[in-house]
Amino acid sequence: MSPIVFIILLTLITGVGGLAFGGLLASLLKRESPVASGLLLSFTAGLMLCIVALDMVPESAEAAPSIWITPLCLVAGFGITYFLNCWIDKSQHHEDDHHSHQCACGHHDLHTAGVVLAAAVALHNVPVGMAVGTSVSIQGMGWASILAAVTIGLHNIPEGMSIAIPLLHDGSKRAGAIAISALSGIPTVLGALLGYFIGSKAASALSVAMALAGGAMLYVVFFELLPESYRTWKSKWTILATVVGFATGVLLLLSHHG
Repeated sequence: MSPIVFIILLTLITGVGGLAFGGLLASLLKRESPVASGLLLSFTAGLMLCIVALDMVPESAEAAPSIWITPLCLVAGFGITYFLNCWIDKSQHHEDDHHSHQCACGHHDLHTAGVVLAAAVALHNVPVGMAVGTSVSIQGMGWASILAAVTIGLHNIPEGMSIAIPLLHDGSKRAGAIAISALSGIPTVLGALLGYFIGSKAASALSVAMALAGGAMLYVVFFELLPESYRTWKSKWTILATVVGFATGVLLLLSHHG
């Protein structure tokens, strides 16, 4: 088997497959009650916050040529997502003056949140895939590359859930939510091929992409998931669900690096 075929198959299974499996799990966990919806959205927010804070930001900082790159790109990713949502908001409500006064800039339904999160995960998966490609380029088609890809697959399960949950709670079909989750893994394959051909020469690009994706995810957490969770079920228990989600993310990250 050629290294290119090996990389494509490996990242399709772990990248696309992991996100699709996460979307499937989310569809099985979906409930119609406000209590379950609020808790699940809060849990998802905590999980994503952990992934950004303890995984994406450290990886970005490690690859950055300057200490300013990661924080500036993190804020830039948040700001770009915010203003993009403002533009979408104005476009959606251009002909509805009454509703445009009621709707705060940057706030949308959960479907938009899910799509934004899918785009952020897709951007995130480019440098993640490059790590696999670089590993194959340097170490060959060995266990090190397979282990790196399996780690990505496990890592993608909660991300797939995080994409699918907002979509499902906004009324999307199960197949559609799973498909969007899976499609956000395609850049893993592209990133892996890129990493194979250029090796580790694009450290700065990896750092920027990771931090921009992290900023976009922070927007979804603080402007979409947490507010929607509280609107769905006004209870302090949603805060506990966020903490449990964060702790679950810590457990997953420690198990992957352990």
